[in-house]
Amino acid sequence: MQTSRQTTTVLLLILCVFFWGSVFPVAKIILTDMSNVSLAVLRFIISIAGLGIYCLLTREKWPTLTIQHYLALTLLGIIGIGGFNMGLFSGLKTTTPTNGALIMALSPLTTTLLSALMAGKLPALKQGISLLISLLGVCIVITHGHLSQLVKLQINQGDLYIMAAMLTWCCYTLFSQRMMTVMSPIMFTLITMITGTLALLVICLTSQVSPMTEMLQLPAFSLILLLYISIFATVLGYLFWINGVKHLGAARTSVFYNLLPVFAALVSYLFGQPLTLDQILGIVVVLAGLSISKLNLNFLRQPQREI
Repeated sequence: MQTSRQTTTVLLLILCVFFWGSVFPVAKIILTDMSNVSLAVLRFIISIAGLGIYCLLTREKWPTLTIQHYLALTLLGIIGIGGFNMGLFSGLKTTTPTNGALIMALSPLTTTLLSALMAGKLPALKQGISLLISLLGVCIVITHGHLSQLVKLQINQGDLYIMAAMLTWCCYTLFSQRMMTVMSPIMFTLITMITGTLALLVICLTSQVSPMTEMLQLPAFSLILLLYISIFATVLGYLFWINGVKHLGAARTSVFYNLLPVFAALVSYLFGQPLTLDQILGIVVVLAGLSISKLNLNFLRQPQREI
């Protein structure tokens, strides 16, 4: 029974990361028919409805919160939902889905390193080595194998947008941990989705963008892809991930996130988006770097001699 549950959990986690990886090529297609802010708004309006229905069915209670809590949730929603999605979708307009996924694959490790620095501690040796190797893989991709472009700052603007999005997601993850003590992860996600979407709607009003008008003008295929991102990659993906953390623990679950660029590249290829040699090399280097953070590097330490 226990083995069957673990197998199901693993399969759902693989499916979750597949959903998340596919967001990059799928969003790239939708963005040919829709603005980045409209895509972000519609994604979360649909997701809020879906997650809200789930909360009603499971009788998830709205938490008792103070004004300070709501202010913190509003700020986190603006950063982690609004800022992240604006950066992600703005970046995908001018960069490739594989590049975007490779950069985002650094987020769990970057979050861990930032957490250590904020606590006044030096990162562990394996985390430092892991980040350097992973960054090398990302640099190979964003410079198309010509690392000298970094010195000249000749980097695609879309890659820079996604780097900024990755950092906003790391901040969202870091500062959300305190809020988890006063509410469930599902309610935290729902509330920050609501506050983040309200911030995105303000952007729509000030820039005179109409998400509803754009949605009604979408071709049928792009509309299906929008529903896919909202329901499968957002609502179901999140629920599958939480289920994984519950049954396998956060550390073991985070290993599956390493598959993100692999699935992004695979779906990109299936949609006819080219996969270059430097991207394949970058994926291999990034995966190698991320894997190091999970290894035991005690053998690198000098053994103490007995006296």
